Amino acid sequence: MQFAEAYADEDVVLQTARSLAHELGLDSVTPAAGSVLRLLAAAGSAKGVVEIGTGTGVSGVWLLRGMRADGVLTTIDVENEHQRIARRIFLEAGFASSRTRIITGRALDVLPRLADGAYDLVFVDADVTEFGACADAALRLLRPGGVLLVNGALAGGRITDPAARDIETLTVRETVRAVRESEEWIPAVVPSGAGLLAAIKR
Repeated sequence: MQFAEAYADEDVVLQTARSLAHELGLDSVTPAAGSVLRLLAAAGSAKGVVEIGTGTGVSGVWLLRGMRADGVLTTIDVENEHQRIARRIFLEAGFASSRTRIITGRALDVLPRLADGAYDLVFVDADVTEFGACADAALRLLRPGGVLLVNGALAGGRITDPAARDIETLTVRETVRAVRESEEWIPAVVPSGAGLLAAIKR
């Protein structure tokens, strides 16, 4: 696990974004999880990506580095201040402002306004209680063959603990189970970082 984290090298832009997130008390995807985001964005030649939870731009930079050169990252967050930092980070990482569409608002208010079947990848790194609703929205937003990624699939290590009955763990369990049992997804759990629930839309 440590090797996987160390293997995913981060440059000064990502290190800066990560330290700013830390100052704000935000959890960012780990380097290993970020490298999985970049890998899957690149594997699918992703042009249209939706990110739920902008933070300070850590995961956004990883995604943009895997996307096509003409790809656009649509990133949603309730915190305008965090997005202001992310906007600067994206520019420092060498991405023109036309490569990102930054929307301030609650994901569940914004997602219904996005076009059906128009996206190659949806990354969910938001309020755990909204995981299920975000996964449902992703099914509508993704083209066939598109990828859903949900960060935090291991529920802080509590996913297999039968005594863990807190609302967050229960919600993660339910989302992971629902995706696995759905005929519409081809799923896997990738144990990088906080755990990524990955699924391809059939």
